[in-house]
Amino acid sequence: MDPTAGVIMGGIALGLVGALIYAVRSLIVICLPNEMVVITGRNRTMSDGRQVGYRLLHGGRTLRIPIVERVSRVDLTTIPIDVTVRNAYSKGGIPLIVQGIANVKVSARDPVAHNAVERLLEKPFEEMMHIAKDTLEGNLRGVLATLTPEEANEDRLKFAGRLIEEADEDLKKLGLELDTLKIQNLTDEVNYLDSIGRQQTADILKKARVAEAQSASEAEQTEAAARQAAQVASIQADLAITEENNLLRVRKAELDALGLAREAEATVAGEKARVVAEQELQHERIALEQRRLEADVLLPAQADREAAEQRAKGSAASIAEDGKARLYVLDETIKLYQSAGTEAERIFILNMLPDIIREIAKSVDGMDIDKVTVIDSGGQGTGVAMAAGQLPEAIIKITEQIETATGVNILSRLGQPSEEKTK
Repeated sequence: MDPTAGVIMGGIALGLVGALIYAVRSLIVICLPNEMVVITGRNRTMSDGRQVGYRLLHGGRTLRIPIVERVSRVDLTTIPIDVTVRNAYSKGGIPLIVQGIANVKVSARDPVAHNAVERLLEKPFEEMMHIAKDTLEGNLRGVLATLTPEEANEDRLKFAGRLIEEADEDLKKLGLELDTLKIQNLTDEVNYLDSIGRQQTADILKKARVAEAQSASEAEQTEAAARQAAQVASIQADLAITEENNLLRVRKAELDALGLAREAEATVAGEKARVVAEQELQHERIALEQRRLEADVLLPAQADREAAEQRAKGSAASIAEDGKARLYVLDETIKLYQSAGTEAERIFILNMLPDIIREIAKSVDGMDIDKVTVIDSGGQGTGVAMAAGQLPEAIIKITEQIETATGVNILSRLGQPSEEKTK
């Protein structure tokens, strides 16, 4: 194949593809959110049975039939309209000047959208604004004729609400939709509203002065009543305070009496407790003293008694044994004396003689004789002779004392010969 022919064929194919893409894109209709698409060229039956030669698309996309159908777009953005009317007579024949602003747009909701297609399709923007403005001003004059200047001025929200109700129906017939309507200013050329304002201001000032005077009077009355009530309340409070003080004194006296009684009870209880404690202490002391006596006296006495009993038993046993020994000695002595015959008496006297002399000597135990001095008065040794001669005499006197005490003459008994010698 010729290269030139290949290039031509490629160009033709590319052109066909581009033409096909352009044809497809021209057949696809895309509707933006702020617009409404009107596709005309074929008859369609509406829901109410009417025959129309168009169809509406609000948002999304669709396909149109080339050559047969035509696409028109209607802008749905809001249209701000300044609404101003002059010499609009209100109820009562007072001419007013009203200034307001309204936001109007083409409606995309059925069946109002069909009114917009039939009346406003492909009309210029300025023409749609003029139609909407004339309609609103006519409605404004109609609503204002039903209101007094005071009502229109004092309650503008009510005024705007009635205007919206009045104009909404007419705008829907045109295919328009009223979003908002605000009354910005309401004046008049004859200063009616100013006069009303001054009158109302004067009335308000008068009412204010009257109200102020009434308030002052009421304040004075209230103050007087308050002072009177305060005095009454003060007197009542003083009475209440006096009563409370009396009750307080009575209660205090009762509490003092109760306190004294409780204190006396506590004192008695304390004294009783002290006495009980002292009694318990005395009992403990007595018990302790008893235990001390038992430890210091009874137990030693008992021990001494038992020891004395043991000693007595030992002494008794010793005495018994000693007695037995003495009896044995006495028996033997008696037997010896019996075997001695008459000499036994002399032996017995000789055995007793030391004891007798010891007893006689005890009578002079208290006398301490350091030395004996003999004084010779004759000069011839007569003193010594006399002192020596006194010894036999003293012995004789001692024997006489023994005889007086015992009835036995020791010298005669000792000097008497025994029978055996005599025999």
